[in-house]
Amino acid sequence: MNSDENLRRDFDSLYLRARSLGLTAEEICQIRNVQNIDEWKRSKWRVALYLSFAMLVAAVAVGIKAATNTDARWFALRMGYGQEDQCLVENYEPIADAMRPVVDCGICRDVSSVDRVTNLTHEVFMQKYAFTGRPVVVTDGMNGWTAPEKFSFTFFKTLYKPDSPNVVGEGGDECQFFPYRTSFETLGEVFKMPKEMRDGVTGKPWYIGWSNCDPAVGNVLRKHYKKPYFLPEDVESSKTDWIFMGSPNYGAHMHIDAVGRVSWQAQVIGTKVWKLVPPPECWYECPHQHDVLLNTGDILVVDTNKWFHSTLILNNSLSITIGSEFE
Repeated sequence: MNSDENLRRDFDSLYLRARSLGLTAEEICQIRNVQNIDEWKRSKWRVALYLSFAMLVAAVAVGIKAATNTDARWFALRMGYGQEDQCLVENYEPIADAMRPVVDCGICRDVSSVDRVTNLTHEVFMQKYAFTGRPVVVTDGMNGWTAPEKFSFTFFKTLYKPDSPNVVGEGGDECQFFPYRTSFETLGEVFKMPKEMRDGVTGKPWYIGWSNCDPAVGNVLRKHYKKPYFLPEDVESSKTDWIFMGSPNYGAHMHIDAVGRVSWQAQVIGTKVWKLVPPPECWYECPHQHDVLLNTGDILVVDTNKWFHSTLILNNSLSITIGSEFE
C-alpha cells in the first residue's frame, strides 16, 4: 500500500470516529481551521496539511469522546464553526471521499466472492444485483456485439473529428476527461501519441478515460453495442458512454466515484483486473476485498459510488472498456 493510500485510510478512520461521536460532515467541513486546505491542490505542502487536518479531526474525536451529540456540536462551534463559512475542500479527492454519505454495509456483508453468471434473467438481476450494491460479472453480456471486432485506438482516433468537444477539451461536465497518472490534458493529446506507445508494450504505459459528449460519435458507438440483455426494458440506461483505454501494467488508482448511479462496465478489448474494497465504515463487517478478473466479453455491474475500486490492465494488449449508468 503506498503512502497516499495510507493517508487516505488514516483520514477515513479519524473522520468516521468523529462522525460516530456526533459531528456532522457539514460541521467538520465548516471548522475554520479547515479553510486553509484549499491550497492543497497548488501547494507542495499539501501532504503536511493533509496530516494536520487528520490530526485536527483526531483531536476533535478525543476531546469529545465522552460527550453527548449536543456537546459534540458545541465543541465544533468552539473550534470556529460559523454559518458564514464555506467549505473549500470539496474538490480535493481524499477529503471528498471521506465526506461521502455513509454506506449501508448490506452491500458487502455476505459477499465472500463476486459472482460470475450467464443467462442472467431480468428477475434475478433486479432481485439480487441491480440496486443492492452487490457486484456481479456477466460473462455472456456482450453476445451479439460487434464492438470487440471494431474498437481500437485507431477506431476512436478516426471516429472523433478534430473539432469534437471531446478532442479539444471543451463542453464542460458532459465532456469529462480523466488523465489518471499521465501527462495528457485532452483526448486530442492522447490521439497524438507516437504509434509505438499505443500498445504500451514499448514506451511509457498509460491509462485514460472520458465521457463521450459528441452525439455523432454516440450514434456510431451504438451501432456496435446495445443495452445489455439482463437490463429490463423499464430500467433506463444513461445516454452517456464512458470509455476507458490504456496499455498493459497500468490502470486507475484506488478511488470512489460520485456519479450517483450504478453502472455496467463492458470489457471490449483486453484483460483487466478490478480491485473492489468495501468502504471504511464496513471494514469490520465486510472483511473481504475482491480481485475481479474481466476478460474480453465480460460485463461487470458495480456501484462505484459505494465500492472503492482500482483497475490494472494485464497481458500484452491494449484494454478498452465501455460502460454506462442505469436507474
